[in-house]
Amino acid sequence: MYTKQTKIVCTIAHNRCEPDFIKSLFDAGMNVARLNTAHIEMEDAAYIVQQLRAVSNRIGILIDTKGPEVRIRDLETPLEVTAGQTLHVSADQQPTFGFCVNYDAFVNEVPIGSDLLIDDGEIHLTVQDKKDDQLICQVTNSGEIKNRKSVNVPGVNLQMPSLTDKDARFIEWATENDIEFIAHSFVRNRDDVMAIQSILDRRKSPIKIIAKIENQEGIENLESILDCAHGVMVARGDLGIEVPAEEVPNIQKMMIRTATRKVKPVITATQMLHSMIDNPRPTRAEVSDVANAIYDGTDALMLSGETAYGKYAVEAVQTMTNIAQKVEAEKEASSVTLPVIQQSADLMPRNYISKSAVEISARIGAKVIITSTRSGDTAQICASYRCRTPIVAYSASHRTVRELSLTYGVYAQCIDVPPECAELVNKTVNLLIDEGVLTPDDIVCYIGGGQVSARHTNLLQIDTVKTLLN
Repeated sequence: MYTKQTKIVCTIAHNRCEPDFIKSLFDAGMNVARLNTAHIEMEDAAYIVQQLRAVSNRIGILIDTKGPEVRIRDLETPLEVTAGQTLHVSADQQPTFGFCVNYDAFVNEVPIGSDLLIDDGEIHLTVQDKKDDQLICQVTNSGEIKNRKSVNVPGVNLQMPSLTDKDARFIEWATENDIEFIAHSFVRNRDDVMAIQSILDRRKSPIKIIAKIENQEGIENLESILDCAHGVMVARGDLGIEVPAEEVPNIQKMMIRTATRKVKPVITATQMLHSMIDNPRPTRAEVSDVANAIYDGTDALMLSGETAYGKYAVEAVQTMTNIAQKVEAEKEASSVTLPVIQQSADLMPRNYISKSAVEISARIGAKVIITSTRSGDTAQICASYRCRTPIVAYSASHRTVRELSLTYGVYAQCIDVPPECAELVNKTVNLLIDEGVLTPDDIVCYIGGGQVSARHTNLLQIDTVKTLLN
């Protein structure tokens, strides 16, 4: 249980979700399961959820919506193109030589001089002119253009609706199926987040929104996006197409830093161990990539094709776990560099106590920080300081436990919470003794309500195990 602090998100496919397979991923280090709605229908998703819940009630479930993206449509056969050729792009009818896209205003909104990147940049076109409601483009490199492939326009803010009809249906489905997280693609601004939140509010759903940042507009609006989203994902695939690839490492560091400062979980994603789809061992560059994301302070790392259809899915998760364990044992804690999070006056005692608990635990060598929590907020605040001391969060809510599956350094369990604080401390310490985590001489830091009924954290207690139990 206490093997690593960085969380791992694994993409699960509907045709590869047997309980034995899921348990193997869970045992190797998976904390959250991702369902990519671009490739599944609702009945597929329901089946995956059923299989996940059969394995463990501690696995968080994240559904990934498609979001506003431009794709090629109605191209019956692949189009072979050669560098220097001219082709036409339309949103209305199929050109003689070219293709149609799925966004009606595409031709109007894309200016002359823009770059079009097809299929994650495999084909590059430049817009030379506009004529008869078509873009006149020149092909920069030879290749093959296929139906349903993505079309990116770096530096151009297209005014597409934030939600597709399929997205809205899946979000409504999620509210009825006990899902913890919705990761929404191509979030550009606060309004994109609120479009999802309005559906959740209307259905009185507690689902948390993770904003996937995949373009320049999203980067520029990161602060305001984080003000209303639960967390963010550094979605490096499209991000590396929408902005120059050499800028992505610094953007990743900035996003992780900003999310951590705001006490919001952050996931780093895309091609982290991509070669392990076909090979039993990662490249050295991939190992360094995973390690650097952990050094940057990410809450979670995400695997996509590696676990959805890769030949070495369990090995990929185990590899990521091994890297995390090694890096976490050597990297410095960041607690001294982060200020106390500023919130309303009634929450500030909790926030000061949380930082104090982390700093004191580090200085005196406490074995664990124990917290009791209804919402998970105290555990998240402690985790934002990225301490080495494990944070063990106990809650009466299975949902809170699963929501904390995305938060760095937090090991959450669901228990029946005793009515008195002393009973709660006694119970949680005994549970950790039974698990072999604590011995009588270990120092423990407890942070929680002085009374179980307290509205906010107001108690910090530090002592040895044997003293707490006497």
